[in-house]
Amino acid sequence: MTEQKDSSAMVEETTPAAENAAPAEKKPPRQAKNKGVALGALAIVIALAVGAGLHLHAQHQAQQQNAATQALADQLAALQQQDKQDKQQLSEQLAAQTSALQATRAQLTTTSQQLEELKEKVATISGNDSRTWLLAQADYLVKLAGRKLWSDQDATTAVALLKSADNSLAEMNDPSLIEVRRALTQDISNLAAVSQVDYDGIILKLNQLANGVDNLRLADNDSDTSPMDEDSGELSSSLHEWRQNLVKSWHQFMDDFITVRRRDATAEPLLAPNQEVYLRENIRSRLLIASQAVPRHQDETYKASIDTVSTWVRAWYDTNDATTKGFLAQLDELSQQSVSMDVPEALESQPLLDKLMQTRVRNLLAQPSSGTPQPQGE
Repeated sequence: MTEQKDSSAMVEETTPAAENAAPAEKKPPRQAKNKGVALGALAIVIALAVGAGLHLHAQHQAQQQNAATQALADQLAALQQQDKQDKQQLSEQLAAQTSALQATRAQLTTTSQQLEELKEKVATISGNDSRTWLLAQADYLVKLAGRKLWSDQDATTAVALLKSADNSLAEMNDPSLIEVRRALTQDISNLAAVSQVDYDGIILKLNQLANGVDNLRLADNDSDTSPMDEDSGELSSSLHEWRQNLVKSWHQFMDDFITVRRRDATAEPLLAPNQEVYLRENIRSRLLIASQAVPRHQDETYKASIDTVSTWVRAWYDTNDATTKGFLAQLDELSQQSVSMDVPEALESQPLLDKLMQTRVRNLLAQPSSGTPQPQGE
């Protein structure tokens, strides 16, 4: 701006001088000179404008570069921070994996040591103390005998198992087992005294009776035609017995209208007697219930079913028939049979063997082996 003021001052100063110095010159040269001055001033203005534009452009470019540089610096700082966090996480994960690997190795070492100890104990038991296996076998046989006795009500198998357990103890040749063997002998005697019932035979007989129901013959309900008054129906010729003759005549007259016959109706089945098929199926159903009650030792259900069948057969079938008589005879025989079993509630030998197993076998397995280092006190 100062240059423009100076140039304009110079133009103003030179212009009067030029006008005073050459008053006699012609006007065309003055116009040309003024035009040159204006062109020079215009060139200066253009140069200044171009310089200012370039300066502004350079300043804008510098600002953009500074902003880009700052963004790159921020991004670089964020990347450095993220890299630092990633390194820290990686270090933590590596440390955790290293710790887990060490723990796994320690556990594997402990497991290997325990396995070696167990191998040594098993080798010790099997090699040096074979009697321990006989004791364990006897304990297992006694427990199995109790299971057969109370679950299956099978006293025969229980006695056989107890005898096998006693043989195992006898093979040990150990005087300290006299008390246990005495208890085993007592258990065997108690089970031998239990009444043995042929449950399979009872079930087979019941099934045979169920198959023979179709062979029974129904009773002829019209076979008894004798009236209740069994006195002679002949009229007397004596006039003094006119009252008896009148009564007899009256009865002979009423015989064509009402007939009363004797009938034993002490028990009636569930179905009508004319429905023979349903009657036979009901009898079979009761016999099936009785056969199912045998292995369950349900004595009341068993006897109630047989008594019901016997009552129905006597009520609706011909009791004079030989087949019916045989059927009823078998029912009477089965009804006298008891299917319950009075077994002891416990075996005397079982707690004694449990105690021996605890002291001789389990404690032996719990003892540390000779090669295992003992932990030292603090």
